[in-house]
Amino acid sequence: MSLLTRLGWAVTLMVALVAPGVAGAAPGASGTPRVTVLASFVDGPCTDDVCGSGSTVGPDGALYVTDSTGGRIRRIDPLRATVTTYADGLPPQIAGVVGGGVVDIAFLNRTAYVLVTGVSEFWTKLIGSTNAPAAEGVYRLDRVGSGKTRATLIADLFTWSEDHPPANSEIFVPGGYTYAMEPYRGGVLVTDGHHNRVLQVRVDGTISVFHDFAENIVPTGLERVGGTVLVGQAGPVPHMPETGRVMALPRAGGRAVLLASGAPLLVDVEVGPRHALYGLAQGDWPYEGQEGKEGFPAAPDTGALMLADRHGHFRSVVSGLDRPTTFEFIGKAAYVVTITGKVLRLSGL
Repeated sequence: MSLLTRLGWAVTLMVALVAPGVAGAAPGASGTPRVTVLASFVDGPCTDDVCGSGSTVGPDGALYVTDSTGGRIRRIDPLRATVTTYADGLPPQIAGVVGGGVVDIAFLNRTAYVLVTGVSEFWTKLIGSTNAPAAEGVYRLDRVGSGKTRATLIADLFTWSEDHPPANSEIFVPGGYTYAMEPYRGGVLVTDGHHNRVLQVRVDGTISVFHDFAENIVPTGLERVGGTVLVGQAGPVPHMPETGRVMALPRAGGRAVLLASGAPLLVDVEVGPRHALYGLAQGDWPYEGQEGKEGFPAAPDTGALMLADRHGHFRSVVSGLDRPTTFEFIGKAAYVVTITGKVLRLSGL
């Protein structure tokens, strides 16, 4: 694809994503978005103060979130705010391995798949954990009775990544560290924030590289627009706003095209009502100059839901969020999951 073609394609996609007047639209009847706590999906203290990270909207219209400390998936009714357990018995987060355990969930038709990271023998040996090590990768959840599921590993991403290292050789964890998952053509795409690439996993367990960024950009959240894949990037530490970007991938192995930037520690991307492009910024990263803090979250209450304008600039529409990790749109409202195990409902956007 020539540079001129790529630029034209990017402009066309950006115009399609940001409808006329969206960036200047008045949010809500009162003029400001409304933020309410819909539910909490954890029962007590969380491992390393990280309660959960991933979410999806299920085929039943409910919100499904990952409880990494409890090793389970929780189902939240967006209207009644009721919280029930959809699946449990998944590998829990290991103390000292920030952001590990079950980190995301996706549905292919009515079958759920979960993404697990940071729980393998590499980590238990590294930090001397007494936790039983588990495989890191994509698991399929099968219903085996009323209210019960069985998890089956279909793709061992850690072992595969050890055998297929990324183009960027400046890595510490040989098996990578995954973050998010998105349905794609009968399988899923997975971001590896440490190996700086997107992997493609088919339901038969076949693994391949969908895109290797070959530089330290820290891919995070994923979204699909037709056949195009949008990838959020947190950027290298200290995660400055200019490196918090959304890139578009028109196909596997294709050249990435910049759509929007300006989100500090961008963790997720979604297309919302009226085709508007939203990004979720976790906020200000307070560890500049401190070794070993890669992967640590932003400062509390500095996160924001951001909206991209026609020029590809993100602006905040809801600020002061406490370390958000992911979000989904159900109808016209955004449902934001926080690191503390809460779901916030943002209406009037």
